[in-house]
Amino acid sequence: MFPQHLDSPQAYSIAKAMMDGFNRHYQLFRTESARAKHRFETADWHGQQRAQRERIEFYGLRVKECVSRLEKEFKAGSQPMEVWQQAKLHYIGLLVDHHQPELAETFFNSVTTKILHRTHFQNDFIFVRPAVSTEYIENDEPAARPTYRAYYPTRENLHDTIIRVIDNFQLRREFCDLPRDTRFVLDAFNARLGEAKLRANFQIQVLTSLFYRNKGAYVVGKIINGFNEVPFALPILHGADGKLLIDAALFGEDELLALFSFARAYFMVDMEVPSAYVQFLRSLMPRKPRNEIYNALGLAKQGKTLFYRDFLYHLKHSSDKFRIAPGIKGMVMLVFDLPSFPYVFKLIKDFYPPQKDTTREQIQGKYLLVKQHDRVGRMADTLEYSEVAFPRARFDEALIDEIRQFAPSQLEISDRDGDGEEEVILKHVYIERRMIPLNIYLQEAFDALGSGSDDDKAQAQIERAVIEYGNAIKDLVAANIFPGDMLWKNFGVTRNAKVVFYDYDEIEYITDCNFRKVPAPRNEEDEMSGEIWYSVGPRDVFPETFGPFLLGNDRVRGVFMKHHADLLDAAFWQGHKERIAAGHVHDVFPYDPQKRFPSRPAPAQA
Repeated sequence: MFPQHLDSPQAYSIAKAMMDGFNRHYQLFRTESARAKHRFETADWHGQQRAQRERIEFYGLRVKECVSRLEKEFKAGSQPMEVWQQAKLHYIGLLVDHHQPELAETFFNSVTTKILHRTHFQNDFIFVRPAVSTEYIENDEPAARPTYRAYYPTRENLHDTIIRVIDNFQLRREFCDLPRDTRFVLDAFNARLGEAKLRANFQIQVLTSLFYRNKGAYVVGKIINGFNEVPFALPILHGADGKLLIDAALFGEDELLALFSFARAYFMVDMEVPSAYVQFLRSLMPRKPRNEIYNALGLAKQGKTLFYRDFLYHLKHSSDKFRIAPGIKGMVMLVFDLPSFPYVFKLIKDFYPPQKDTTREQIQGKYLLVKQHDRVGRMADTLEYSEVAFPRARFDEALIDEIRQFAPSQLEISDRDGDGEEEVILKHVYIERRMIPLNIYLQEAFDALGSGSDDDKAQAQIERAVIEYGNAIKDLVAANIFPGDMLWKNFGVTRNAKVVFYDYDEIEYITDCNFRKVPAPRNEEDEMSGEIWYSVGPRDVFPETFGPFLLGNDRVRGVFMKHHADLLDAAFWQGHKERIAAGHVHDVFPYDPQKRFPSRPAPAQA
């Protein structure tokens, strides 16, 4: 129970210092996000990538600053628990009329759990559930922008309205031909609306900030007509002449889900009230969890908080057990899942086979690289947690034995609360969206062959999967990523049949690799030798040797060689390496290139 009287001046001062720390964090976060507009206008692509990487570190730095201040000024770790209870109540008072209360609550949790011992992580000291509602928060200051703008066009002035939508973003770079682009958009709108009568409530709602990522800026909104709502996004790019163009019109939840995919880098968006943006985006993508939307907006800590709340809620409303994940076991990561929950949990093993020359620190570095890098829709985002507690009763015994055998340093089983209910505590765990391993996806298709009516469907599944696999590798190459271990089992298939890479322990930058052709044998003895007779450096890669490991099946080989034979040629890899090293930033579209408007010039590459 909370004390009845808030009579500790220290408590209020602690709460105020924590609020100051959060406000400083969000001010810096928002300032960096707002600068994305200038970087886009000036085509500062390397600056945009650098800012996206650096912004990820902002949260942890501000938490450390705040902890340091509290220890220095208030000896926070020595304060009695009553003071922390009071500090939480004072903090709630400071959240009244705050524009980012949910983020501020999470910041309070982060700081508090750094200071207090883990046994004190109770409801009295942290925000297990939100204390302040985020509904209907708006910035009411006279000069403030609303969360979204609403436009009420007729069919006759829809073209002019679209131009006004774009003009309202006040981009300081000339469009190549905005009237032409808006005619393309208008044609796409009309095709989507068809002959439908425009109802009394017909309107276009558009979020007031552009969404910046890599070389694109995205208009995000929805068309409302009667009972129908159609989400849409308009990508704005730089053309080959350096002027701006609207590249496509994306419609519907599925295309927005691809744009906001968990396998893509985070957006930079200038938001005064992030919860209002999340609420609007949920109306466009109701199937997307709120935690993933916060992640997509660069608010990863809030995403982690919401994910964990959803996870605890799911545990209370399910009864199945955690188990070893189906599929081929990894040499570096131990993977388990809960069948009813659409995620997998990954532990770094304590030891690895001789062919895996790595360390725990190196593996963690690879996962951090992926977190900070452009994932181009081909690398799954991960949530990283420490000291995670699970109910012991929910663990399959075979899984406990597996962890004890391969990752004993990561496991603790105890009854810390003294209530007779044991917990499994995992020291460090990564959590990813569950996908169908590509090798299993292909095997299911092979198993269906010969069944008669399903032959064509199975063959189409094989062909689509192999083409997507090659496309995934090429997208990674364009983003300066060499996957390392390219076996089928290290790739997964999403619900939209997109192939995504998820095994990161061997990835390298393309620019750090040396792509070589296998030297011609010097003599017959070399040619007949079963051993490698030529020298191989630590980062040498021989693409022509990929074939025997990947293309043992004739059907797979036929499709692969038809569409992706260049992946077996060192010249393909070396050419990309040289272009990246020269400063080129390649375009990887978060939508099907066939969606691009007709006669669209190639976007600028430099």
